[in-house]
Amino acid sequence: MLEMTREEFEELVAEALDLIPPELTRLMDNVAVFVEDEPAADRPGLLGLYEGTPLTERGEWYAGVLPDRITIYRGPILRMCHSREEAVAQAEVTVVHEIAHHFGIDDERLDQLGYG
Repeated sequence: MLEMTREEFEELVAEALDLIPPELTRLMDNVAVFVEDEPAADRPGLLGLYEGTPLTERGEWYAGVLPDRITIYRGPILRMCHSREEAVAQAEVTVVHEIAHHFGIDDERLDQLGYG
């Protein structure tokens, strides 16, 4: 397992977010990104989680709701990585994967694109 402080890991996630093209980040709406140490006990290997209503499913009814939530899980990512470079790459893939869910892209399509 790779050792990394929470602050260092949060910086990796911030850097991964900075890599998202501005034309996409401008389209992101009502979404917040968080870092947590571990996922729920029943999903120990989960790297990230999107909770909310994808942009493709929002309609006129979508107003006054809490922000969608993207959570990136530090523990599972660091346990699967052996170097800082691996952690950077995995954080980037995980951030892109969860943002893609915000845009309505499902897991099957993400697997096809190499972000599974």
